[in-house]
Amino acid sequence: MDIITITNLFLLAVLIILTAFFVGSEFAVVKIRMSRIDQLIAEGNKKAVMAKKVASDLDYYLSACQLGITVTALGLGALGKPAVERLLYPLFNYFHVSEAISSIASYAIAFILVTFLHVVVGEMAPKTLALQFSEKLALMLSAPLYWFGKIMYPFIWALNGASRIILQAFGVKPVGHEHAYSEEELKIVMAQSFQGGELNQTELEYMENVFSFDERVAKDIMVPRTSFITLDQHMPYDELVRVLDEYNYTRYPVTIDGDKDKIVGMINVKKMLTSMASGRDHKLTEFVRDLPAVLETTRIQDALLKMQQKRVHMVLVIDEYGGTAGLLTIEDILEEIVGEIRDEFDSDEVADIQKIGDNQYSINGLVLLSDLEERFGFIFEEKDNIDTIGGWIQYQLIDTVQLDDQVEDENHLWTVTEMDNYQIKQVVLTQPVMKDNVKDVLPQ
Repeated sequence: MDIITITNLFLLAVLIILTAFFVGSEFAVVKIRMSRIDQLIAEGNKKAVMAKKVASDLDYYLSACQLGITVTALGLGALGKPAVERLLYPLFNYFHVSEAISSIASYAIAFILVTFLHVVVGEMAPKTLALQFSEKLALMLSAPLYWFGKIMYPFIWALNGASRIILQAFGVKPVGHEHAYSEEELKIVMAQSFQGGELNQTELEYMENVFSFDERVAKDIMVPRTSFITLDQHMPYDELVRVLDEYNYTRYPVTIDGDKDKIVGMINVKKMLTSMASGRDHKLTEFVRDLPAVLETTRIQDALLKMQQKRVHMVLVIDEYGGTAGLLTIEDILEEIVGEIRDEFDSDEVADIQKIGDNQYSINGLVLLSDLEERFGFIFEEKDNIDTIGGWIQYQLIDTVQLDDQVEDENHLWTVTEMDNYQIKQVVLTQPVMKDNVKDVLPQ
């Protein structure tokens, strides 16, 4: 084997390796996440700095990869036939193959062999490696790709400019690469991470709750006017102690003459009890502080911001007529993200949705229709301006609701099991056949 043949074979091997380098670089820098690169930089990984330079100018370095792949492909085509022809010349000569046939045979064999090596070794193998080990390859290959891009800048600039001119001739404007993900895309990523074992069930639920957080308003999660407890500013001492002992809340709204539309502020029981225990004057009005108000339609994230600014743990929720609609506490807001929060005084508190039998659930009348739709997978009809299951049942019955009244909707049967005056406190849902997508994950 002469020196020319050896040189040609060596150059073919180099071109195959370069093709693999450019293909691997292309897929690795596309696959790696920018957030992961930032994390590696924060951890002190120097290679990640170069990887960020490449990933931040993706359009340019993808063009560099395409240029490299094209040039190596042309080189393989140019060197393939002569190298194979020289390699097979002794064989053709031994069998006395004519020059014309040997030329055609050399071309065919060179084409098949070079194509096989180019596709399998130069493209498919590095592509698979880059997709599986994108982080490692991106860190390893970014530096040589960066310097290749710098060296070949005039050619890449010229080729990119030519492609833009052609695109503009057809009315297509080049745009930059977007690194931001939409909310729906992030939900898909979270679901895939959960399926892949990167997130557990609790972490997934927390993240899903964060996305739904900004969709809720104060009216959705407030304690309604009929349910929160107040203190009157002129309440006798004995009555005051009885209320505090019965309900064990830390903070109470304070009213004038027991009218919840006339709330003058709130008190912190801890401060008041400290004063009472020391024997000092315990007039209720001395401990009243301002209670900020928000509208029913205020987003809960805005309500939380207001609580932080005012340094309070609750706000009054008012309706469109200026009357008291309910009360919103910081605990109510946090429960939207982390789920039910219970303390030592909540031992008798039950979950809003409890499974009490086969295909039977006991449900608090204040549970939102949207929560039931998400939990059980069905859709409520005729729910305009209605938020809770209790309100929906009242709307369906039209007349005054009585205990044990029932509403049947498709294959769902709703039974009123507890009332307080006209308010539906508890209902029972009965389903003949539960759907597959019901989440029977009950609060612990």
